[in-house]
Amino acid sequence: MKVVIAHNRYVSAQPSGENTVVDAEIEQLRGAGVTVLPYLRSSDEIADLSTVGKLRLAASPVYAGGAQKELSALLRAERPDVLHVHNVYPFLSPAVVNTAHRHGVPVVQTIHNVRHECLNGLYFRDGRICHDCSGKRFDLPGIVHGCYRGSRAQSVIMATSLAVHKGTWRSVDRFVALTPWIADYLVRFGVPPEHIAIKPNSSPDPGPPTPPGDGFVYVGRLSAEKGIEQLLEAWNRYPVGSLGGLTLVGDGPLRARVEEAATMRADINYLGRQPREHVDAAVRAASALLLPSMWEDILPTVAIEALANARPVLATNLGGMPFLLGHGESGPTAGWIVEPSVEGLVGGLRVAAEEASSLSQIARARYESTFAPEVVTGRLIEIYQGVSRVR
Repeated sequence: MKVVIAHNRYVSAQPSGENTVVDAEIEQLRGAGVTVLPYLRSSDEIADLSTVGKLRLAASPVYAGGAQKELSALLRAERPDVLHVHNVYPFLSPAVVNTAHRHGVPVVQTIHNVRHECLNGLYFRDGRICHDCSGKRFDLPGIVHGCYRGSRAQSVIMATSLAVHKGTWRSVDRFVALTPWIADYLVRFGVPPEHIAIKPNSSPDPGPPTPPGDGFVYVGRLSAEKGIEQLLEAWNRYPVGSLGGLTLVGDGPLRARVEEAATMRADINYLGRQPREHVDAAVRAASALLLPSMWEDILPTVAIEALANARPVLATNLGGMPFLLGHGESGPTAGWIVEPSVEGLVGGLRVAAEEASSLSQIARARYESTFAPEVVTGRLIEIYQGVSRVR
């Protein structure tokens, strides 16, 4: 089987889980015997564009003519079985779907966010969950609030792209939904359920897990939607040391708030941004991972990594988190699901501190059954085979 994977990489200055997922997926597919032809662009290229190039780039979310020529040449030369699309902005545009179909190549797209109808792809604005543009033919509220990169001008271009390409997206042969929550989102967008397949991301197996550590760890961006402020307030409801320690890893606009908290309490340790090996060590040193998200987070890679290391997860009941932990499925849950509030976290922290060690093996079993590379890659190949037979 021969597959073209098309992805516009996010800027390298900011860590991107989606970039990491695409890279790992390419490696795993090749390991499974699939011929992978990457068609990759990078937003890092923007800095080197001339003034004329930047003007042309402004319209690329709608069409991106140069990318269509390059992709057409690749499809003619290689005659792949499938085009697998990830992010298309800004250099590729949704037009890659039409280009592939003109060459008789079926299209699969993995849905990493909700940008088919939300300009920032998050359903989150001004510190709250926002669905103001859901179901609208044109995302006017997103323009008014400058939801795309904080710019009304750029928001106009993105909103135009979404309006023009609603039919383009609905013509995709198979959508890969990372969780049932994303599958439901696609159905609301107008995608027939039979065109949706659920296949989560994976994470490399770190090997036999170490015994449970002590306390809790948070790894991620320090920003409002991640629930950092609510987590710190909930932590302050307990006496120092009564829950073990809280280690926070990451950077972001709320860094000063986290640094202040770490100076006020001896049981809070802030490590800042860390290299991969230090992040892994921090997760293994804890008994559980915290995901206090206040937005509809889809499938955080750090949580899959925690399960792989036999660390259960305390998460809010938003987005893909219930699926992540097996909540609502038969069998035990690999962690705890709480309401997205300070009170929800207060109760969850107490229970998690008591039960974390007992859920270690359950967390690892959830990883092995649902997120291990061989399981996920096999599912993806099945999806490819399904669409290549149909078209």
